[in-house]
Amino acid sequence: MITRIVAVAALIPAMVGTASGVASAQAEPKAATAVVTLTYDASQAGQWAAAITQGVQNWNSAVHNVRLQAANSAGSANFVYKATSGWPQTTLGPIVPGGSRGQVQLGQEAVNEGYDVTRIAAHETGHILGLLDHYSGPCSELMSGHGPGTACLNAKPNAAEAAQVDRNYAGRAAAVRPERQQIVIDIWSPSASTAQR
Repeated sequence: MITRIVAVAALIPAMVGTASGVASAQAEPKAATAVVTLTYDASQAGQWAAAITQGVQNWNSAVHNVRLQAANSAGSANFVYKATSGWPQTTLGPIVPGGSRGQVQLGQEAVNEGYDVTRIAAHETGHILGLLDHYSGPCSELMSGHGPGTACLNAKPNAAEAAQVDRNYAGRAAAVRPERQQIVIDIWSPSASTAQR
């Protein structure tokens, strides 16, 4: 009997040590995913400034792996916004720091057709982040662009679009890097059935 008591007494510290070891061996909280910061220059965007600010805010609220922010100087930006008189066109990303610079041309033609400036700015920013057009999509899909018509004012990406951008920027690098830069030309016109590429 004494032998059993001694054996149990010897096991108690081992069991307490194991129990406390389990607590310390639990998985550490996951470190926050590294966020890719993309900088932009809107100094050439003129009357589009408020639309760009809102579009950027919409993207920053929806995604986790990339953050858009104004550059400290024009020459240091990863991409630029420019006001133009033609149709909107954008470098197809995902644009990454240290890679080729991108450009968003915010064309007045789309505004003349009656499309919302914030939707246009946010949609074109989606191309910078690596998203393609999906004109047959509903108004709730930002990348449906002109598809739903001029009554569509939605300038926010939906959950699927945000998730794709997060995948594009997972692990601090764009998962899908185009071999060469492509420009997406969006013709925001009810009579246009597809975008020129």
